[in-house]
Amino acid sequence: MTAHIQTDPRSNLIGSAWMIAAMALFALEDALLKGASAVLPIWQILVLFGAGGTVIFAAVALLRGGNLFHPDVLSRPMKIRVLFEIFGRLFYVLAITLTPLSSATVILQATPLVVVAGAALFFGETVGWRRWSAILIGLIGVVVIIQPTGDSFAALSILAVLGMLGFAGRDLASRAAPATLSTEVLGFYGFLCIIIAGLAYRYWEGVPLQPLTLHAGLHVTGAIVMGTLAYASLMKAMRTGEVSAVTPFRYSRLLFGVGLGVVMFGERLDQTMWIGSALIVVSGLYILWRGRRD
Repeated sequence: MTAHIQTDPRSNLIGSAWMIAAMALFALEDALLKGASAVLPIWQILVLFGAGGTVIFAAVALLRGGNLFHPDVLSRPMKIRVLFEIFGRLFYVLAITLTPLSSATVILQATPLVVVAGAALFFGETVGWRRWSAILIGLIGVVVIIQPTGDSFAALSILAVLGMLGFAGRDLASRAAPATLSTEVLGFYGFLCIIIAGLAYRYWEGVPLQPLTLHAGLHVTGAIVMGTLAYASLMKAMRTGEVSAVTPFRYSRLLFGVGLGVVMFGERLDQTMWIGSALIVVSGLYILWRGRRD
């Protein structure tokens, strides 16, 4: 029997509230990981964060009767998903720890644009010229933010772009993943990939294991809790209201990420940041609206 998803206005309102909560929690997760980087090497943060999430999702999956070692875990889409997960997680964590949280958060908002483009290129989904134009405008917004030809260009901004591309690839691979794998199982392997990314980056970073201070421990533990609650809230949002009604509220993460960057880390937003953010968000919302009509 297929579960019926209510789509009345009240359900959409509740689902939207869950989506906003998820985005706020994801932003807090990013801020806590950035805070932990002041005392811990990045590779160690990745390993600790990944280990915490892996244990939680493994426990949830087993309690719900999930099979963590289902044969479909070795399917081609899952192998591709693992590669993109490692790539995306590594570069995005590098971005939020080495660059302003606000700029990394804004660039991440371009992920849906790349997903729509990838769905057209790899899955044969129909995307008209209007949505292709919106995708192009949104990507121009990313270019405006990183300013590749300007005096203020920071090469490290490319880290956020690489992380965003990794997440887009992961999302596309998730769409092709076997339906036999539950969201908890996908979460388990997603966090397992973070451990792998951390261990791989250790050889590049070259920093030995550091003692886990109370400050760092609280930050990493908080990030794990925020990340887990964010994931649960996101699933609740997608299952409560219509996808087209709740998805636009994903962009509230931009407000939370920028706000935390300003308040917690003293970041400042310039004119190009505002212009690039507007181009990305407006393009994304237009694509969602146009996709609903098509």
